[in-house]
Amino acid sequence: MSLFDQLHPEWQNALADYSPLISKIESRINKDDVAPAYENIFAAYQLPASKVKVAIFGQDPYPTPGYAHGLAFSVDANVEPLPASLRNIFKELESDCAVSQPENGDLHRWANQGVFLLNQILTTKPTQSLAHHDYGWQEFSAATAKVIGESGAIGIFWGSKAQELSQYFDAQLSICSPHPSPLSAYRGFFGSTPFSKVNALLRMQGRQEICW
Repeated sequence: MSLFDQLHPEWQNALADYSPLISKIESRINKDDVAPAYENIFAAYQLPASKVKVAIFGQDPYPTPGYAHGLAFSVDANVEPLPASLRNIFKELESDCAVSQPENGDLHRWANQGVFLLNQILTTKPTQSLAHHDYGWQEFSAATAKVIGESGAIGIFWGSKAQELSQYFDAQLSICSPHPSPLSAYRGFFGSTPFSKVNALLRMQGRQEICW
């Protein structure tokens, strides 16, 4: 199956103009040496466009082998210890909403409720950050953000790179802060209360809150 064909049909329709770009990116990817694994590159896009209530944008996948699995910030349930950024996300979640640290770092439980978790750059080479920064992923993630933003969904943008995508969202529905990495979490990520802000906005929209 080609990479573009791995998108949910709704996304194939919404992003049809970008099929040639994905084919070009696919031609540059070593299917046996990519993070996340080739079959998980579009894991985020298994959530239909029409079901997206909230989008959380990151920067690029975890380069640690076995960590990235296609949802931004998420890892497989058996990964220990958790990546530092994800630990900080859970710390903020506990502070913000009194949610104790989850049993594992698999964020499919968020995706199943309409949370779209996307990195601006969707792939990298294992052990190497930003190895695929020049492959063209930013154009595709921007097109994705435009579709989601136009739907009236809420956007969470962690880090300066992710915040480039906030232009596609209603300013009243955009939540921006520094990245949760150890390098920047204390510069404004901690205390940013993104989770309670999202649920307050969902209540205003008359939509069901996310059970974080």
